[in-house]
Amino acid sequence: MGRVLVVGAGLTGGACAALLRGAARARLAVWDKARGAGGRMSTSRRAASAADLGAQFVTIEALRAGPRSSFYEELLSHGILKPLTAPVEGMIMKEGSCNYVAPQGISSIVKYYLNQSGADVFYEHHVTHISLKDGKWEVSRETGPPEVFDIVILTIPVPQILQLQGDIVNIINESQRQQLESASYSSRYALGLFYEAGTRIDVPWAAQYITDNPCIRFISIDNKKRNIESPEIGPSVVVHTTVTFGSENLNSDPAEVQQLILSHLEKIVPSLPKPASIKFQKWRYSQVTKAVPNCLGQMILHTQPLLICGGDGFTHSNFDGCIDSALSLAEAVKCHL
Repeated sequence: MGRVLVVGAGLTGGACAALLRGAARARLAVWDKARGAGGRMSTSRRAASAADLGAQFVTIEALRAGPRSSFYEELLSHGILKPLTAPVEGMIMKEGSCNYVAPQGISSIVKYYLNQSGADVFYEHHVTHISLKDGKWEVSRETGPPEVFDIVILTIPVPQILQLQGDIVNIINESQRQQLESASYSSRYALGLFYEAGTRIDVPWAAQYITDNPCIRFISIDNKKRNIESPEIGPSVVVHTTVTFGSENLNSDPAEVQQLILSHLEKIVPSLPKPASIKFQKWRYSQVTKAVPNCLGQMILHTQPLLICGGDGFTHSNFDGCIDSALSLAEAVKCHL
C-alpha cells in the first residue's frame, strides 16, 4: 500500500484527493500550512459569524461545463452550492452563465471533497524540503519529523513550489524552471468585519462591485450574500481591494494598510457600524494572471518516484480551472499506482 501526499488543501488538492480515493489502495494524506481547509476558498469564522475572504461565488457556464458537470451536480444535490439570489450591484455576467454561493461558506466545498477523499488531513504542516531517499520522497516541514511518501502531488501556488528546498531544487530542470518562473499572480488584500448577533446593516444590496475607488473593488454583506440572515447570526462584511492597491502596498505595514482600507470603506458605506472584530488577509497569490505555458493542468517533475505539480497556476483561477487541474493530476497519478 503506497503513501500519497497532496500538498495544499485548496480546491485542486481537495478535488484531486477525492478523485484518488480507493485508487490501488493508496493511503492518502493532505498537508496544508494553514489552520484550516480552503486555500483561496477560505472562510473565516468568529463566534456566530462567518465570512468568505477569498473566492465569493462559483460561476457555472452550462455550455462549457463538459466533464465538470458531475462536480456541479454533486455539490448542488448536497446543498453545498445554491443559486445566488441576493442582489449584487455591478456584477457582469456572461450569457448562459449562472452564479452560485455556498450557504455554509465557500470553504465548505473544499471540506466536502476532503471528507469524500478519506485522506488523513493535517493542518499547520508547512512543507519546506523535498528530497529523494531510498527511492521515495522524504518530505520535511517547519515543525515535526520528516515523513516518507511514494508519490507527492504539489497543488500550492507556483512561486511556493520554486521556494522549496532539498533535492527538488536540482530535480526541476532548466526548461521546467523557466516555464514555472513565467507564471504570474495578482495580489490583493481582504478584510473580514465581524459583528455581534442582532447588529443591523442597512444597505439595499448584498454585495457590490466598486469601480471608482482607488482602494476598494468589492464589498459584500457576506451572510446576506449567502442568504443566511437570522437574529442568532452575527452579520459580516467582506472587503476586497483592487489589484493595483494590493501590488502597491504588498510590503507595507499591515496595520497601516488595514486603516487605509477602513478609511475608504467609511467613505463608501458611512452608515456601517463599528465591528466587534476584524480579520486582515493578504493574498500575495490572489489570482493567476499568466498560467504556466504548455501544460495541461499539471507538470511532472520526476517520474520514479512520482513528483507532480498542478493547481490554478497551470490552468486559470476559477472553479473550472481547479477542477480541470485536479482531473489532469488524478489521471497522471493513477498511472503510477
